[in-house]
Amino acid sequence: MPWVSDKRKIWTMKGKLLGLIAVFGAAVALRGASPVLLGSDVLAARAFVYLADKRVGLLTNPSGVNRNGRTTIDLLHKAPEVNLVALFGAEHGVYGDIPAGKEFPNSTDRKTGLPVFSLYGPGPVREPTPKMLRTIDVLVYDLQDTGARSYTYISTMGKAMAECGRAGVDFMVLDRPNPLGGVRVEGPHYHPRFRSLVGYWPIPYVYGMTSGELARMIKGERMNEHTCRLIVVPMSGWRRSMVWKDTGLKWVPTSPNVPYGRSPMFQVATGMLGEIGGVDIGIHTARPFEYVAVDWLKAEETARTLNGLRLPGVWFHSSKIVSQRKASRGRIVPSLEIVFKDPARAPLTVLNYYLLDALKRVNGRDLFQAALQRGKDWRMFDKVNGTDATRRDLQAGRSIESIAKGWETEVNAFKERRKKYLIYPM
Repeated sequence: MPWVSDKRKIWTMKGKLLGLIAVFGAAVALRGASPVLLGSDVLAARAFVYLADKRVGLLTNPSGVNRNGRTTIDLLHKAPEVNLVALFGAEHGVYGDIPAGKEFPNSTDRKTGLPVFSLYGPGPVREPTPKMLRTIDVLVYDLQDTGARSYTYISTMGKAMAECGRAGVDFMVLDRPNPLGGVRVEGPHYHPRFRSLVGYWPIPYVYGMTSGELARMIKGERMNEHTCRLIVVPMSGWRRSMVWKDTGLKWVPTSPNVPYGRSPMFQVATGMLGEIGGVDIGIHTARPFEYVAVDWLKAEETARTLNGLRLPGVWFHSSKIVSQRKASRGRIVPSLEIVFKDPARAPLTVLNYYLLDALKRVNGRDLFQAALQRGKDWRMFDKVNGTDATRRDLQAGRSIESIAKGWETEVNAFKERRKKYLIYPM
């Protein structure tokens, strides 16, 4: 199993590592689980080579766990070979419990006594400062991503890479699966005018790469002004065709509204819709992103209309839920449930637009106009899309099929460009 450095040298791990992987693989095979070893598992099996004699910073949260559920904080802090000196927190914080969009200050970790530097702090601070990086020689990244460009962890990762490059600090990625798999690539490309933390890189909305692969692409395509020395510790046993349920790994919530292994798929399907507002998509409930609910919804008719499109792998059915919207909180309202019967075939990104269209055609509700009437603009919807072209096309009545078809040229060009940065087979 190789490690991949910024110079693209390959080192073959021998002896103890290969023996551990063979034994571990046989054990999990007997239990019927997929023998996927995460980057942190591989790093530990290699006795933390490369981190020896270095001051180590760790950018992580509770999703940064090894195959056995042990946190990377605990793993590095207790390893005699590692001098862990600081923790770094992206959006949602080191403990993963801070709501989306809420800034938090630097602090001290209650368990280890280590300083915690906020990369989502007031100021605003969105990347490591020179003062933070002065205390370390290498910054290790171990955050579970969701596979969508708008999830801010990959933005923070790349921005941290840039600042490490500026400061002469090495950057190590402990690789993890893309829960949507490494095959699906879809959605609008972004326009630089809409660059933000919810869309920082020139990649499709669903990009089909692991964090380690994307880090290699960010460096290789010189997406940052300052390039760092990059070391990616790949997984063992993961294949591009795997979605989360295929890995045999336990999902740890990456943030409060991504509680399950299925959540990233639903987040892609309704997250853009949620940025407009006006409907309940399950945020702050036990089923975030899994339904659309509002008191005026003609649920049965809307479900029939959407099912009549015969979209592959997805089904809609009407139901009722207890509303969480401020205007109707606590009341039972009609809802439209999303069911993925064949997740690999189901479209995801375009479901946001089909839902918007059905709400307008069947229910007579234009959520864009309703947002303006509530004093809300469309800025975040455009930022998440990475362009205002999608909104303008929808408002002009352009068909959703033609909108999706318009992505094909850039999606295909991206697939070609990313090939040399991919690590894992099909």
